[in-house]
Amino acid sequence: MKKLLAFTAIATAAVGAYAQDFPGSKPITIVVPFSAGGPTDRVARDLAEALQKPLGATIVVDNTAGAGSSIGTAKVARAAPDGHTLLLNHIGMSTMPALYRKLPFNVENDFEYLGMVNDVPMTLIGKPTLPANNYKELTAWISQNKGKVNLGNAGLGAASHLCGLLFQSAVKVEMTPVPYKGTAPAIADLLGGQIDLLCDQTTNTTTQIEAKKVKAYAVTTTKRLTTPALKDLPTLAESGLKDFEVTIWHGLYAPKGTPAAVVKKVNDALKVALKDPNFIKKQEGLGAVVMADKRIEPAEHKKFVAAEIAKWGPIIKAAGVYAD
Repeated sequence: MKKLLAFTAIATAAVGAYAQDFPGSKPITIVVPFSAGGPTDRVARDLAEALQKPLGATIVVDNTAGAGSSIGTAKVARAAPDGHTLLLNHIGMSTMPALYRKLPFNVENDFEYLGMVNDVPMTLIGKPTLPANNYKELTAWISQNKGKVNLGNAGLGAASHLCGLLFQSAVKVEMTPVPYKGTAPAIADLLGGQIDLLCDQTTNTTTQIEAKKVKAYAVTTTKRLTTPALKDLPTLAESGLKDFEVTIWHGLYAPKGTPAAVVKKVNDALKVALKDPNFIKKQEGLGAVVMADKRIEPAEHKKFVAAEIAKWGPIIKAAGVYAD
């Protein structure tokens, strides 16, 4: 018994010493489970820049894309729990359990939750040649073209896919889903008129809306946005879709077993980063809202994700979409 207690004391002291030295001279990697250049990648790179000073470490971004973010997420779940490999993921953390029959990790049990980063509203946009000029005209056009409307998305489980599912359910009109391997090709085909509609994050659509390259119909928040390019867009809720709300939040995670002291260090640094004026300016310019409520705390972050899993599970199952 004395040997066991002695071993436990030594192990605890070793973990404490490591946590005190963290991050040391070793760089920290933030894994983004999506391709470079996409909305989540942009958030990650802005965050990495803001985190470097409060953490006192070099931070690099690693894009490990594929399978609706499950490949990159699994990579972090398997990584050494030392705080040097982190994950930045979006709402996919709450939808993967319903979308995939088998996952090599458990979202709620295989990660340490470090805090949430932002909320990103969505926008409903259309091809530039669409005859509808406002949401009322759009719904009329959709009704007149039942079975002919092509609704693009960036792939199974992507933010645009989820928003599209909810939109179809709300308007009670089936549309033809057109999946792409990422947001960029989906927007390219929208601009070219190959698809009719897309519901995607403001981080990816604001520039196109501001340049008037697409038709913009509504935002998916309960209140209108203050971003100059989006402030005149009505919400889908005020347009007639009662209680319609979709925001694509982002959160930061570490492998399960990461020492509590390291989790606290990263969370403390995250709180500093989220107050960085440069980071806030970049996020607001894209229509994103930097997290400032209790969800920045690890326990509240985890509680929120559990509620999101309960919300999206029935919607995804009702739509009958899943991946092996």
